[in-house]
Amino acid sequence: MELTQYNEPPSNKDADPALGFLTRKETEVKLPRPTRVKNKTPAPLQITAEQILREARERQEAEIRPPKQKITDAEELAEYRLRKRKEYEDLIRRVRWNTSVWVKYAQWEESQKDFPRARSIWERALEVDYTNATLWLKYTEMEMKNKFVNHARNVWDRAVSLLPRIDQLWYKYIHMEEMLGNIAGARQVFERWMTWEPDHHGWAAYIKFELRYGEIERARSIYDRYVECHPGDKAWIRYAKFEVKNGDISRARQCYERAMEQLGEDGQTEELFVAFAQFEERCKEPERARVIYKYALDHIPKGKAETLYQKFVQFEKQYGDREGIENVVVGKKRFQYEEEVKKNPLNYDSWFDYARLEESVGDKEKVREVYERAIANIPPAEQKRYWQRYIYLWINYALYEELEAEDYDRTRDVFKACLSIIPHSKFTFSKIWIMAAQFEIRQKDLKAARTILGNAIGRAPKDKGYIEFEISEGEHDRTRQLYERLLDRTKHLKVWVSYAKFEAAVQLEEEARADEEGREPDMAKAAEQAEERARRTRSVFERAYDSLRTIAPEQKEERAMLLEEWKETERNFGEFGDVAAVQKKLPRKVKRKRPVTSEDGTAAGFEEYTDFIFPEETGMAPNLKILDAAYKWKRQKVDSDDEA
Repeated sequence: MELTQYNEPPSNKDADPALGFLTRKETEVKLPRPTRVKNKTPAPLQITAEQILREARERQEAEIRPPKQKITDAEELAEYRLRKRKEYEDLIRRVRWNTSVWVKYAQWEESQKDFPRARSIWERALEVDYTNATLWLKYTEMEMKNKFVNHARNVWDRAVSLLPRIDQLWYKYIHMEEMLGNIAGARQVFERWMTWEPDHHGWAAYIKFELRYGEIERARSIYDRYVECHPGDKAWIRYAKFEVKNGDISRARQCYERAMEQLGEDGQTEELFVAFAQFEERCKEPERARVIYKYALDHIPKGKAETLYQKFVQFEKQYGDREGIENVVVGKKRFQYEEEVKKNPLNYDSWFDYARLEESVGDKEKVREVYERAIANIPPAEQKRYWQRYIYLWINYALYEELEAEDYDRTRDVFKACLSIIPHSKFTFSKIWIMAAQFEIRQKDLKAARTILGNAIGRAPKDKGYIEFEISEGEHDRTRQLYERLLDRTKHLKVWVSYAKFEAAVQLEEEARADEEGREPDMAKAAEQAEERARRTRSVFERAYDSLRTIAPEQKEERAMLLEEWKETERNFGEFGDVAAVQKKLPRKVKRKRPVTSEDGTAAGFEEYTDFIFPEETGMAPNLKILDAAYKWKRQKVDSDDEA
């Protein structure tokens, strides 16, 4: 068998495999070319939309309606009924779930006056969906419309037994009995309904039913059951209004009081208090109403008492005096601050304003309550910048207890509590230590003040307050000890200068004793003590100078400043001072240049600075003599130019 090679058809560059190798030219749709309008003049006969619609209506064919049939005998009637029933039954088999089909079928049987068949259809429909209240309503409507009262009662009884939570069934049942004049039967239906504990509308309907027939006591007993079933403000307010309408004010007030007692603080609402206060206001009892408003504002959360507050403002404007109106204004601000601190408890500025408001009112317990609530909001982070505003809450609290409340034990407790919550290992506040010590000083308890300041030095390295305290007490030896302890931690220039100034300002013992005894001081002893004071001060300056020279020799400017202070102090000592000795230590100022480098490390030229050359450094700098000679030559030249 000879095999022949298969040759593909010649390729066509326009062929597309998706089109079965047909060319696009063969498959493209040729649309007619748009023709140009040669004559654009309007047509002589214009056609309107109205004309088009008229022509369409004229050409419309007549509607074909089926001929009317007239039933002339019983046989035709039976045939008609059979045909309709067959249509309805077929339709029901297809859409058994469709309620409207059942309703139409039953209503058609009703129109044929075949009530047993109609009832049968209603019962079949209820077997499909007995929870459909519409079926029950249509069913009973048929029975009532055709005056089958007992049948209607039976249907109603079944309906309310199966669907007791459908209020409309109960309303219709009761309405039927009332229209029939069967008041006892309607009342019995109401009682059956109440056993299911319906909502407020059901109880209100029962009460209105009894009131229509003048049964006040029955209505009152129903109200008692009503408030037991629904123990809320709505039921109690309705009960009280019922008593007011019947003119029994004492019973109405008793209703409100029972409501307050039974509901408790958790169940008391803004609406109940407003209704109670307005009731007392209508009874010409403004004092009772004011007490109710104030009690409500104290016990209801501020966010739920906006309407209550507005009513209270209107009440005070009508019945209150100037003080009462001011209290209302304060209450308004209090409400505003409560909202602010509720939104952001860490907003310490709002707490400050709130506390000042309560302080202006003068109620100590409320002021303390606000401060306690404020200080309970501790900053979340242990960083000093977050605590700075918070600490002033404690300070204001302590000052209030001391100055306004004059409760010194409580003030001491406030300071202790504040110092206990500060994280001293990370930061502290010297101000609170000093204020606590100053409080003890005002209470004449110097031992407690020293204890506080001693603890402060250990935790907060700020000795200024302790030193000032000992100076004010005249404890010079204690003050020197504090300065020495401070110098063990730091050799700063300010500490040395402060120490020297303290020694220079110490009062002479002879002068102090003479002032106490009321005599002239002994000049010889005073001079001896003044010389000793100068010697002590000079010793401090010498130690400071040696310390700065050995520990930080590069800090020449600080040494120069120390010498200036020393020289001024020696001058103030008068005959006991030694200004010349200090003058020998003073440095000479020299202007020099030093290279400046930029941020990238390259040279950026030179800058001029002032250097201090101390006398003890003269031997270390061989070029200083040349500089001295240059300075002398320049000074002589300037003097000669001035003379010329």
